Amino acid sequence: MISLITGSIVLSLLHGIIPNHWLPVLAISKKEKWDLSETTRVTFIAGLAHAASTILIGVLLAIIGAELAVVVENFTSYIAPTLLIALGLFYIYQHSRHHHFHMHGRPEQAPNKKKIILSLATAMFFSPCFEIEAYFLVAGAQGLWLFSLLALLYTIVSVSGMVVWVRLSYSGLLKMNWHSLEHNAGIITGVTLILTGILTFLLH
Repeated sequence: MISLITGSIVLSLLHGIIPNHWLPVLAISKKEKWDLSETTRVTFIAGLAHAASTILIGVLLAIIGAELAVVVENFTSYIAPTLLIALGLFYIYQHSRHHHFHMHGRPEQAPNKKKIILSLATAMFFSPCFEIEAYFLVAGAQGLWLFSLLALLYTIVSVSGMVVWVRLSYSGLLKMNWHSLEHNAGIITGVTLILTGILTFLLH
């Protein structure tokens, strides 16, 4: 349980930091000359849309996990940790091709602010974080309360991270090598999943 909670927090922090989650909002805000409060509000809306679709998929996976725990012997003890490790290896293998939300520039010919915001929120909704879904699957096998806790932590940490990084970047207080961070996100994600799987297996 502790390993699942810790791993999900690490991934939530990572995905709040990754620039392709919030950099499009910042770029559009500069283009449209939004102030900091408006940029923060739009980032919050986009982040919630992103979290909502991720959790909706997570609900289905948690139900599957709960069913598997009933019908498949040793699912929680052996199969679930193995799935986490296998998924971690997959992300390390695929780290150079990070498939996630990408949006360059502003929505094409968006005539007003409402349509720009709707476009951003829609794009974020249809690009859920599949990396965290493995945690929801395993959590479902251990109980609805654990899934609910992970979903809550994921939403709070990832959305807060997006808002914080946007505000710091907007104000010019944050200068980082975002390309390097995004390129290595797959490796960090993979290692986190593998370590979680190993710890889940050892601590169960």
